[in-house]
Amino acid sequence: MEKFIEIISVILGAYLIGSIPTGYIIVKLATGQDIRTIGSGSTGATNVKRVMGKKWFFITLLLDAFKGALPVVLAYFLCSNFTDIGLLPVLAAVAVILGHSKSVFLKFTGGKSVASGVGTILALNIWVGLIIAAIWGVITYTSKYVSLGSIIALAISPILMYLFKQPVAYIVYCAVGALYIIWLHRSNIQRLIKGEENKVRE
Repeated sequence: MEKFIEIISVILGAYLIGSIPTGYIIVKLATGQDIRTIGSGSTGATNVKRVMGKKWFFITLLLDAFKGALPVVLAYFLCSNFTDIGLLPVLAAVAVILGHSKSVFLKFTGGKSVASGVGTILALNIWVGLIIAAIWGVITYTSKYVSLGSIIALAISPILMYLFKQPVAYIVYCAVGALYIIWLHRSNIQRLIKGEENKVRE
């Protein structure tokens, strides 16, 4: 029973933290607008940039990454069971990603979970997370496409987890999480193929 309660508490707590709609709140407080009616309709940092500029892009990015990392760290340190195989931190990571993309506070809409996803990876293994963040930054800067940087960086994450000899649960999480985030970017992929994707510095 104790293990069951821990699992439910981790999943529910992480989902609710993930559901906090950072970008939506920032834009709503600053402009009164609903970010879901602007641009891509996402609540993520890239869409925030369209409304409020580069400064708030980075603020939203950092807050979403923190939001992703926090439940994973709490699950690791506060819950006693399953930490040896990485199960509870991974359950927290999955729940926070789902919360960000399907927020209970926004009628199950949200963002594409890239920053939150990187935050979860940083919490699982800081070196893998930093490498992923660096790859994202380089690709995004050189190509000017946030979506391309996000897709490639997260697709590499399970390989890096394997190379760093991390628990199987971490590797599987990164693989499944990457597929989920790539699926959330399916419209961006179509625009990239057609040459119609918006560039970050436009």
